[in-house]
Amino acid sequence: MTRRLPVYLVLDTSGSMTGEPIEAVKNGLSTLLTALRSDPHALETAYLSVITFDSDARQVVPLTDLASFQEPSLTAQGTTSLGEALSLVASSIDREVQKSSPEQKGDWKPLVFFMTDGQPTDDWQRGLNDFTTRKTGMVVACAAGTGADATLLKQITENVVMLDTADKATIAAYFKWVSSSITTSSKKVENAGVEATTMSELPPPPPEVNVVF
Repeated sequence: MTRRLPVYLVLDTSGSMTGEPIEAVKNGLSTLLTALRSDPHALETAYLSVITFDSDARQVVPLTDLASFQEPSLTAQGTTSLGEALSLVASSIDREVQKSSPEQKGDWKPLVFFMTDGQPTDDWQRGLNDFTTRKTGMVVACAAGTGADATLLKQITENVVMLDTADKATIAAYFKWVSSSITTSSKKVENAGVEATTMSELPPPPPEVNVVF
């Protein structure tokens, strides 16, 4: 059995993403899929899930191999239930990621990429408690535009990046970097049997994507 590299994309689809931002996210997801499908390592090991959050959170695509992955239709509406999204990632990992057993090794630890353009409107700390008790690999949180709080995202993960604006070009650059990060991680697990654990092991972000220290 091939050890899968689970990847969870957790996307803010609240009302403030209406217009250019949500269109840019859709395009970014398409570009990411095209890039991953053209990479033999990613095609072999990466499995992708999409979780969206607005007034509630839902897993719009369960963990799926790249060849079978169907792009979800995304619309922007409602508030920003980040806590619910964190809890849903945790329960999805419990349900979908194969654990190791004495007979065989389980999946690689999941990569999780969060993206939000605003402040959470629910009890996000409770969701954070659910999320941090699960074993994950690299977790990257992206604050898209000036309405997002990078300091808050730092409580979810050490790896926080910031986009100055949530426009088409900037979001496209972010998704391109995410796809190359997934490709790099796929190569590492396939060729060397090791997981990426720090930002320095991922490709350097483009100028539009600022690492928050």
